[in-house]
Amino acid sequence: MRKILAFAGGLLCVAAGSFAALAQAPTHPMSFFVSSESLPGGANFGNIANADAHCQALAAAAGAGGHVWHAYLSVQERPGQPAINARDRIGKGPWYNAKGVLIAKDVDELHAMKSFAPGAAMNEKGVPNPGRGASEDPADKTWPYMQAHPESMRHEILTGSTPEGRAFTDGRDHTCNNWTSSADGNSPQRARTNTGPGAEIGKSDDSGPWNSQGISGGCDHVALARSHGAGLFYCFAAE
Repeated sequence: MRKILAFAGGLLCVAAGSFAALAQAPTHPMSFFVSSESLPGGANFGNIANADAHCQALAAAAGAGGHVWHAYLSVQERPGQPAINARDRIGKGPWYNAKGVLIAKDVDELHAMKSFAPGAAMNEKGVPNPGRGASEDPADKTWPYMQAHPESMRHEILTGSTPEGRAFTDGRDHTCNNWTSSADGNSPQRARTNTGPGAEIGKSDDSGPWNSQGISGGCDHVALARSHGAGLFYCFAAE
């Protein structure tokens, strides 16, 4: 009888552990994340197909490679090159972060949203992208520091997009020449006054608009880091 009771007790413990694990598992699979890593050229990664491939690889490493992943990036019209709107590349939704928290139910709700809730913009590993409240240091606006301290602030996210998720048509460069330039801007100390090469960024925390805050101070990692950018972008499950 004691053996039977012990066996039954063991089964109950296993069952309880299984139920606890199920309770902790995300209800909805991940369909949105902030890239945990950038590409080597900062905002110069050749084209958005390379950014898509980066999203796909990061998602696959996190066990979410069953979706078709696209980067939330726009492309401006150029001779022989039509504009591409970020909002048209990301599917219909809904989108959930790595913890199963709803980001937006569809494209309209996503673009009606001003900013993410604190901690909602996570990378594919389920870690909130460091933003407001992250550790600060006098050197934290340098690329070497950011590389050595992954917990440092890096809330500026490349989008190249208007608040509506579309390509800009104002004649300025909002995409580092459609993600092919490593040029620096003309305002080294204040990115928002840059009128030269740069990329439109959003904020992954609640300190500003999530997709259209202003233009970065330039295009390579050194320039992006000066205003807490690390060349990261948003990845969405388009299918």
